[in-house]
Amino acid sequence: MSTVDKVKKICKSRKIPISRLEKDLGFSNGYINQLRKGTFPSDRLALISKYLDVPISELLGDNINSPNDTLTDSDRKDIAKSLDEMMEQLESGTDSPLMYNGQELSETSKALLRNALEYALTETKKENKVKYNPNKNKG
Repeated sequence: MSTVDKVKKICKSRKIPISRLEKDLGFSNGYINQLRKGTFPSDRLALISKYLDVPISELLGDNINSPNDTLTDSDRKDIAKSLDEMMEQLESGTDSPLMYNGQELSETSKALLRNALEYALTETKKENKVKYNPNKNKG
């Protein structure tokens, strides 16, 4: 299933018209359908993900019902919370401003960073569930 199809399916299940999503996010009318011809820009994908409150990985292809998926809803909530906290700290400038080569990161770069952090947190959570599973050596 393509990313466009996943966005449409989520919107349909939540009774959100695609036109409303496009309007609320400041996209042109028909923008989502036009993306069938290419790829989602990462900044737009991040906006859609946040609007629909789903992980970017779910929109990109890591299906939540995948048979190899060992993450629970609680795990996903933990990941989302950690990710939001990390991005908030980075963007607030509490530790230091979010800069690269002396220039503030663009929204696209921030979205790419968020995607990378989300992937790292997800994979680490999966790895730790296997590594620290208390039932793995019982038999």
